[in-house]
Amino acid sequence: MDHSGPAWHKLAMMLARLVFAGLMAIAAMVAAGPLQAQEPANRPVELGPVSFDAYLQLLIARARAEGVSEATIQRMTQGLTPNDRVIRLDRAQPGTPSNSGFPPVSDYIATHVNDARIAGGREVYSENRPTLLAVEQEYGVPASVIVAIFGHETSYGRVKGNFDLARSLSTLAWEGRRRELFAKEFIALLKVADRGYERKELVGSWAGAFGNPQFLPSIYLKLARDGDGDGRANIFSSRADTFASIGNYLRYAGWRKGQPWGVRAMIPSGFDWRSVETKLVSPVCPRVHVRHSQWKTVAEWRALGVQPQKVLGDKVLASLFQPDGPGTPAWLLTSNYRAILEYNCSNYYAMSVGLLADEIAR
Repeated sequence: MDHSGPAWHKLAMMLARLVFAGLMAIAAMVAAGPLQAQEPANRPVELGPVSFDAYLQLLIARARAEGVSEATIQRMTQGLTPNDRVIRLDRAQPGTPSNSGFPPVSDYIATHVNDARIAGGREVYSENRPTLLAVEQEYGVPASVIVAIFGHETSYGRVKGNFDLARSLSTLAWEGRRRELFAKEFIALLKVADRGYERKELVGSWAGAFGNPQFLPSIYLKLARDGDGDGRANIFSSRADTFASIGNYLRYAGWRKGQPWGVRAMIPSGFDWRSVETKLVSPVCPRVHVRHSQWKTVAEWRALGVQPQKVLGDKVLASLFQPDGPGTPAWLLTSNYRAILEYNCSNYYAMSVGLLADEIAR
């Protein structure tokens, strides 16, 4: 029998996934018992009957079935052990947000759009102006926005994380809180390594993001771009590749060329906020989107007395956002604001990226 053809490859992949799913279902049933919750927080984590080493073999089988080379599998999994620190960091993440209100956006902006970050962004823009303008032309995303994301993600390349990504992602997949997400990211990481990256190069955040733009491995495979023409999307040290990759990400997220992310707006005294509250419930990040008003054209907002403080076409759709309540700054947000939210679904993040971009462009 020919074991090298596409039919055999497809069958092997299907069998690997069936075995993986079956064993994980058994593990989940056993791990759900009452003793699991009584484990002291600082002890090494053991999850049901599946040891880390056994689970790693399942991941290896899955990677092999998806075409990762044996050499890459060996060098990326040799000596892997679970990282208890990563598990504790993951379990410390907030689950369902409380309804106790929102911290002021102004406080966040004060610390994330400060003089040092603005100066750093202007320096990066100046030093890389020809490259940035070429990227802006190709992807339709303003250079200032690309630089602002670069600044927010890694402080312009200075803080990228030093966690062994193979260890972090295999640990997070084994832990099981978001098993399938991190299992897929671990396999994607091996595919990234298969493109010629050494394990020592593949370091980043504890949650698996890496490089100047802090892409997850699956995002790297899908959206990273070679901006300097050397045949490799090197988001670790190439500024050109970093800028092109961020631009491509935002274009993929729906960035509309020629529109700002948002503009300051004046709201009339006694404005009836209830009349413009959104009736929609977003399937993702609902607590982020519920704070935005209904979508209306700028002409419709003008008719309600809301005045944009910069030029914005009458037919442009925008939502109204006054994050810190009556008497505080408000903005009309375009769909490009939503593209920034695709990068990080947080109003604090998206507002600070937009405002930093505005300052860099001055």
